[in-house]
Amino acid sequence: MASSSMPQHRGRRSGGTRQSGRRIFHASPLTYGALIFGTILSVFPLYWMVVIASRTNDAINDVPPKLTPGGMLGDNISRVLNNPDAHFVKGVFNSFLSAGTITLSTVLLGSLAGFAFAKLRFRGKNILLMIILATMMVPVQLGVIPLFMLMTKFGWQGQIQAVIAPFMITGFGVFMMRQYAQDAIPDELIEAARVDGCSTWRTYWNIVLPALRPAAAVLGLLTFMLYWNEFFWPFIVLSQDNPTVQVSLKTLNGAYYADYSQIFAGTVLATIPLLLVFILFGRQIIGGIMEGAVKA
Repeated sequence: MASSSMPQHRGRRSGGTRQSGRRIFHASPLTYGALIFGTILSVFPLYWMVVIASRTNDAINDVPPKLTPGGMLGDNISRVLNNPDAHFVKGVFNSFLSAGTITLSTVLLGSLAGFAFAKLRFRGKNILLMIILATMMVPVQLGVIPLFMLMTKFGWQGQIQAVIAPFMITGFGVFMMRQYAQDAIPDELIEAARVDGCSTWRTYWNIVLPALRPAAAVLGLLTFMLYWNEFFWPFIVLSQDNPTVQVSLKTLNGAYYADYSQIFAGTVLATIPLLLVFILFGRQIIGGIMEGAVKA
C-alpha cells in the first residue's frame, strides 16, 4: 500500500509542478496591454508616414491632424519617381548594389576572420584581434577626410565603389563571428576534419560556415539595414547625379520649400525593401538562432 501511494504522490507533485509552470508562463492582461501599447508606439510613425504621403502637403499643418490615409499616394509616388533632380530609381539601385555587396563581403570575410581567430593558431593572433577591436572605438567621422582623399586619389569620387570599398569588412563583424565560432564549433570537430585530410579552406566551407549560419544571418540583416540607411558618407563622396536612396531623399527636401507629401512618399518607397528583407528572412534568422541555441 505504501509503495503504491508513493507514485500517486509523485504524480500529484509533478502535476502541480506543471500547473505552476503554466501559471508562470501565462501572460497576464497587463502584459498584453504593455505589448499592444509598445506595438502602437512602434507602428504609428510608419502609419503617419503613409497618411502624409497619401495627402497633399497642407495636411501636415491640419489641426486636428488627419489620421486616415488619403487618395493621393499614387500621385505623390509618381512625382517622386519623375523628379529630375532626385534620380530616385538610380538611388534605389545604387543602395541595393552597395548594401548587398557590403553585406555579402562582411559575412564572408567576417566569418573567415572569425574562424581564424577562434580556431587557428598563428603568431600575433591576440595582437591583431586587439587592433581590430580598437578600430571599433574610433568614430567613423574622424576618418572621413583621409578616406575622402584616398577615394579621390583612386579616381573613385562620385562612383559607387567609393561607398562599397571602405566598408567591406568591419571589426564588429569579425568580433561577432569570432565569439560565435569559439562557442558553437568544438575543437574536436576541427581536429577530426584535419585527420580526414580536409584543407583549411574545405574545413571552413563544409564545416565552419554551416555552423555559423545563425550568426551570419543576423550579421547580414544588421549590415544590410545599416548600409541601406547610410547617409553621411554617400552624401560626401557621391554626386547628385549618382546618389543612393538616402541622398535622393535629401534632394527631395528643397532649400526654400519642403514638400512633405513628396518626401514621405519617397520615404515609403525607401522603407519597403527593408520590410521585405525582414519579412522574407526574419523567420529563417529566428529559426537559425533557435537551432544554434538547441545545438549549443
